[in-house]
Amino acid sequence: MREDLMEILCCPMCRADLTLAPDRRDGQEIMSGMLTCTKCKTTYPIEDGIPNLLPPEDRD
Repeated sequence: MREDLMEILCCPMCRADLTLAPDRRDGQEIMSGMLTCTKCKTTYPIEDGIPNLLPPEDRD
């Protein structure tokens, strides 16, 4: 995912802002890391450059 997506992404649970903690980058792309909600503290993984914004109970 590109870091500029942070401007439009929000927590799907409560609609608050997300913070980004990248683990691995490939140029401008964030390949792995974690998104964390600033309000409800739900975390969302970034895997293979794709943020998984499903609620935790719906993830595999």
